[in-house]
Amino acid sequence: MSTLIDTFGRVHRDIRVSLTDRCNLRCTYCMPHDFAAWMPTEDLLTTDELMTILEVGIDAGIDEVRLTGGEPLLRPDIVDIVARINSLPNPPKLSLTTNGIRLAALAQPLKDAGLERVNVSLDTLSAERFKSMTYRDRFADVLKGLQAARDADLTPIKINTVLMPGVNDDEAVGLLKWALDEGFKLRFIEQMPLDAGGIWDRSTMVTADDVFHALNPVFSLTPVEARGSAPAEEFLINGGPETVGIIASVTRPFCGACDRLRLTSDGQLRSCLFATSETDLRLVLRESDGTDEEKRAEIATRFGKTVLAKLPGHGINDPSFIQPVRPMSAIGG
Repeated sequence: MSTLIDTFGRVHRDIRVSLTDRCNLRCTYCMPHDFAAWMPTEDLLTTDELMTILEVGIDAGIDEVRLTGGEPLLRPDIVDIVARINSLPNPPKLSLTTNGIRLAALAQPLKDAGLERVNVSLDTLSAERFKSMTYRDRFADVLKGLQAARDADLTPIKINTVLMPGVNDDEAVGLLKWALDEGFKLRFIEQMPLDAGGIWDRSTMVTADDVFHALNPVFSLTPVEARGSAPAEEFLINGGPETVGIIASVTRPFCGACDRLRLTSDGQLRSCLFATSETDLRLVLRESDGTDEEKRAEIATRFGKTVLAKLPGHGINDPSFIQPVRPMSAIGG
């Protein structure tokens, strides 16, 4: 039974774990093309430190882990990390979000190590546009990675897409047709104020309503009622059973059912993607006196305090909202 219950009655069972802030793409809505302000390697959690934190979290009730980045497949020991998590006495549900570039080589080893499924970020079906949006000519590698993920049965494969005005907002219908043909589950995500370049502009962002109105003339979309704690609003396509998801973090927040925590690659526990404060777990492991048992007890205490301090919502729509100092690549999606 989970002990991670906040003051609003939300039970926390899910943790998003960033393995690195580094990425091999430069998606324009995430970071500038010349971005290089990476965390020092020595600041990142070692795999042993990461496992200690996860063991404590799982003991407290966490039963789902999503590995993220940056780009998590850049972590040299990613397969070993998956295997170690899967070998825990009570292994959590284990998934991973990736840009897909290294999936062709790693999909089967990851599946063999215990990974259940993947989310792959892909914003366009045009190789030329992909290069323009990411500053890297790697579109073909992503498609090969998706095929490898399917061959390895890392399913269901979810595609995460961010539409930007005047960039790729004309691809909503094409992307959904492609996803249906390929057997992928597409989710459109509103662009959020978490970019390292500071280009986010609410007045020009593609909203959930914009996506719906782009799709609805072509597809009959019916809301799926049972959403639970999932971030995506799901819609049956032409009566089902296939669905499309829209994650409206900005225009239709879903904070009231949030069951997620986030652990950054440098060991900071966050109660919300948009939190302006963090709880240092790395410090407990590296600088605190005491036995291993005492350190684990302190980490458990900090998990509990972080959850209890969680606000009712992220406040994006409040005039007092302050964008987090860390960009998405340094938090973990």
